[in-house]
Amino acid sequence: MAASRPRFAASERATLDPFEALSGDIAPRDQRDLMERPFFSLAKARRAAPIRYRAGDVEVEVHAVPEHGMATIWDADVLIWAASQIVEALDRGLPTSRFFRFTPYQLLGAIGRARGKRDYVLLKGALARLQSTVIRTTIRQGEHWRRQQFSWINEWEELTTRAGRVEGMEFVLPDWFYQGVIDRRFILTIDREYFALTGGIERWLYRVARKHAGRQQGGWRFDLRHLHVKSASLARFSDFALDIRRIVARQPLPGYELTLEIDARAVVTLHMQPVDSVWISPPIHGSSGACHIGMSGAAGTGHQARQGELFPIGSTASTPSNVSNPDSNILVVGGGARCGSRAGTKSGGRP
Repeated sequence: MAASRPRFAASERATLDPFEALSGDIAPRDQRDLMERPFFSLAKARRAAPIRYRAGDVEVEVHAVPEHGMATIWDADVLIWAASQIVEALDRGLPTSRFFRFTPYQLLGAIGRARGKRDYVLLKGALARLQSTVIRTTIRQGEHWRRQQFSWINEWEELTTRAGRVEGMEFVLPDWFYQGVIDRRFILTIDREYFALTGGIERWLYRVARKHAGRQQGGWRFDLRHLHVKSASLARFSDFALDIRRIVARQPLPGYELTLEIDARAVVTLHMQPVDSVWISPPIHGSSGACHIGMSGAAGTGHQARQGELFPIGSTASTPSNVSNPDSNILVVGGGARCGSRAGTKSGGRP
């Protein structure tokens, strides 16, 4: 009797219609769940230890393999690009799919990256991390609670000639991400200047500000300690607070002004205020100067990426399962002493 042939899992690409990436100027869009929860590493150093985050009924676990490390917030640019492509296709009345065909030239240009040989190598590293990172979450599971597991990319392939020239790439997105994009309630347009932000924490802060403060005239406030938990950072709170203070001093976030406020109990709050005149009409008032929150002398945490680095390997942290304020949508009312504010900042793009 003939020996049985080994059984191989069929590629999803064999069952899906391909989506050819669109060309032209396409507004960048981000997915709300990815902006809201700690799904990515914020640091450059390779991270293999898992992230464990819980807020109310929502659980997020992120697991990485030592060989590649955890997918970083720079790697997430690939997902932002994919979401932007899908939404643009929907706007044009075109069919969409989880199966993408594209050229690295298209993707890299859309997220503001160079297109040299090194950038193609870094892109492949990003795809490897996106595929090897495993996510377990209860987000969007409805009334009947269950945990879903997936990777950011199910599979990917580089299409090359015999001479080694890259002619194209293909990847398949997970259904969890795809469903969260075709449901327009879960999508927000972001400023193109986001891609120019080089620090992991400032990129993460922009996404938090865009998700929570949005275009609201009053903006949004977060207790700094709650924000630390929400970031899933391994850094000590003192180091994290110092990073935030430095960002407030620089005001790098497009379309948002950041202010540190201290109340009578010495609780430090970060106020995220939209400042783009297209978003809100009342003038923005702020006080100059800096405030000290007792964090001087803390060591840097290495969350800043070197200028020009594409998809740096990074790490975040596990978070405590018991969060004092489990609702990440809590608006901290009231304020205190304002510091690190300025009367104006550069305008962000249209939402």
